[in-house]
Amino acid sequence: MRHAKKNNHLGRTDAHRKAMLSNMATSLIMHKRINTTLAKAKELRKYIEPLVTRSKNDTTHSRRIVFAQLHNKYAVTELFREISQKVGDRPGGYTRILKTGFRKGDNAEMCLIEFVDYNETYTQADGGKKKATRTRRSSKKSSKPAETVAETTEVVAEAPEAPVAEAAETPAE
Repeated sequence: MRHAKKNNHLGRTDAHRKAMLSNMATSLIMHKRINTTLAKAKELRKYIEPLVTRSKNDTTHSRRIVFAQLHNKYAVTELFREISQKVGDRPGGYTRILKTGFRKGDNAEMCLIEFVDYNETYTQADGGKKKATRTRRSSKKSSKPAETVAETTEVVAEAPEAPVAEAAETPAE
């Protein structure tokens, strides 16, 4: 029976697995994203998320605990200086796993694991601004929700016109 055996051993001995996860965590911290297999990425997420949470509290004790896991003082410095500042308000879920397909040689499922706050694609898509929250209204007609809808429609309609107008003026000059 498999009771209380939740770790994926990844076909490695204990020492090899710990060294591999430490090296992968160091690479993830230094490069902000790495390509690996899905099984390794899932294990790496369980390994790195507690370290990032620990880095929010910048004390000597926290640094020593993280260093005991990573064995790389440059990665520890990067984690405590840059990454902890960027994810300071986030309650968890610091990494994202994106599946990228299958490896050609052995058909292993490959993925990209990255820190959530370091992906420029997602931050540029919304322009770095939060969307206005919408509330559901009852079917009763009142003047206040209609005004709110009209205001948001005007803001959305005005936003695309400004870049088009600038583009139209540029060729004319």
